[in-house]
Amino acid sequence: MIYLDNAATTKPAASVTQAIISCLTEDYGNPSSLHRVGLQAQLHIDQTRKIIADSLKTEKETILFTSGATESNNLALHGIAGSYGKRKKRIISSAVEHASVKSTLDALEEQGFEVIRIFPGKDQRFHAEDFIQAINEQTCLISMMYTENETGRLLPVSDVFRSVKKKYPAIITHCDAVQAYMKYPINIRNLQADLLSLSAHKIHGAKGTGALYIRKNIRLMPIMTGGKQEKSIRPGTEAVPLIAGFGEAVQLMQKTISDRLMQTEQKKTYLLNLLSAMPDIAINSDTDSRFSSPYILNFSVKGIRSEIMLHYLESKEIYVSSGSACSKGVNSGVLHAYGIPDQIADCAIRVSFSEDTTEQELSALIQAIQSGLHELIRKK
Repeated sequence: MIYLDNAATTKPAASVTQAIISCLTEDYGNPSSLHRVGLQAQLHIDQTRKIIADSLKTEKETILFTSGATESNNLALHGIAGSYGKRKKRIISSAVEHASVKSTLDALEEQGFEVIRIFPGKDQRFHAEDFIQAINEQTCLISMMYTENETGRLLPVSDVFRSVKKKYPAIITHCDAVQAYMKYPINIRNLQADLLSLSAHKIHGAKGTGALYIRKNIRLMPIMTGGKQEKSIRPGTEAVPLIAGFGEAVQLMQKTISDRLMQTEQKKTYLLNLLSAMPDIAINSDTDSRFSSPYILNFSVKGIRSEIMLHYLESKEIYVSSGSACSKGVNSGVLHAYGIPDQIADCAIRVSFSEDTTEQELSALIQAIQSGLHELIRKK
């Protein structure tokens, strides 16, 4: 099996699985219980909170656990809208956000908020000044993803947030950093983000847990009611085994960020060179490493719709995606936002790398695509 869909989810690391099993079989207490078994469970939460905080160069009190990045994004946007949006109704975001941000902004728009969606320029890149020029005195929030999840393009988050905080310090800044966390070193103070959404299963943790960084003194209106867990902002018994696995994944990945970044860039370049030699391929990602993550490469096999090529590759036990997994195969509109023609976007394939990806696997992918071009076009 050749797995090239790591932007959708990663395989849990062996040590992560062990940490989860340990909490399921040994430290299985409710962390809200006051006895020793409950305390031991709470210690796992506290330890992971500190691990994540340290990785962002912040204090552990700023980390709140959720069920995943979708909940983190919902909590960030609805929470800020509820706390800061009574008088200021303008929200600025990019036109290529993840579905959990995009749909939440749609819902806020229906509630009376003005949502300004910034599109990339003719060069298919986002420019900081476009976001900054959209700000007015009614703006309460700017939400931008760090790494766009379908093509891997990098958004100018730091440039925008720094300018915003300098000119309009009261505006809240939120970043969906799911595809960037543990792939790039993130210093939360340098980034100037008030809120940052994270996910465990993108970094070899388990599905079902994530985190939201909340800068001190930022007020979020809860979107759930219940107990006193997570400062009453996110009530409900914490998923201790998954959180413990999250902490183990961060510890594991943090050791090799720089090395993996360099190695993955080499793998992406290798695949790009192979694809560029094929006349039936269109590259949809930015090929300049300054503006694109090495972990994602999007391209189109001209004349063959995405789902057809995807299932052909699956028959060869090669697993890729046609875009965001959260879109369930439905065109998300991201490629259209970059000005990519529909006939090319309809044929898009996303390859996403991990440290386990090899050049041999990428060569096998190319061979399978070439075979697919021959067989599938011949059948037409």
